[in-house]
Amino acid sequence: MTTQAATPPPRWPALGVHVFGLGIMALALVCLAFGTFDPGQPLPKTFPGRTVLAYAVAAFMLAAGLGLQWRRTTAWAAAAITTYWSLVVVILLNGRVVLAHPTEYGAYSGPAAQVAIAAAALIVYATHAELDAVRARRLIRGAQMVFGVCAILFGGAHFFYMTMTAPLVPHWLPLGGVFWGYATGVFHIAAGLAILTGIRARLAAILLTIMYAAFTPLVHLPLALAHPTDLWTWAENAANVVLTGCAWVVADSLLPTGDMFALKSQRRASPA
Repeated sequence: MTTQAATPPPRWPALGVHVFGLGIMALALVCLAFGTFDPGQPLPKTFPGRTVLAYAVAAFMLAAGLGLQWRRTTAWAAAAITTYWSLVVVILLNGRVVLAHPTEYGAYSGPAAQVAIAAAALIVYATHAELDAVRARRLIRGAQMVFGVCAILFGGAHFFYMTMTAPLVPHWLPLGGVFWGYATGVFHIAAGLAILTGIRARLAAILLTIMYAAFTPLVHLPLALAHPTDLWTWAENAANVVLTGCAWVVADSLLPTGDMFALKSQRRASPA
């Protein structure tokens, strides 16, 4: 006679989760270095105790990013990131931006980066917490679709703000900045549609991950090195690492169902 015993999960999370966590930590370090909130968390400068609060939030992000690096604390860290980014960053902080500028495209495409972080964190939570498979699948699919919408908004921003996008493209790349600005906009939109429809979704998420990873050495790091005292450029560097991790997490979550839930549903026979 045999009984079914759960196979212990791997000690370490998937690589995409590590990158996601490192991005959160990088964002925290930028905030600590400059003593303020990153631009994606637009707390009014007149808010009482803003500097102290900025350090406290940076410490929280650093701890949460570290928590994602170990299997035992991954679910807790992901839950904390999901809650903070959803309720505070997206609704309270960026919600003000949307209400103040409801007709501006940037009021939606800008906060989309914060929504994407919350969505990726929810996927990490659902794949590592002790949830039943049906609920986990629903959470993951919902977060994937939210991320897909965010990717479309990112792509649209390239078209709406080409005068800001094209100059970021390295001059030595062939075809020029305008071409690559539009091309990467199309890539974002195509990837978002693929994730939403489920058609070549994992391939789209993988290519999106590669594109974000390429943005760091091609665009963001050179800007930061050229402007070492500028908060925005360093925050953009960190945010791009976070988005690379987000896309990677989405790609991992789009594995076949049996593989995606291997941590939760794998079983092995053992003697009674």
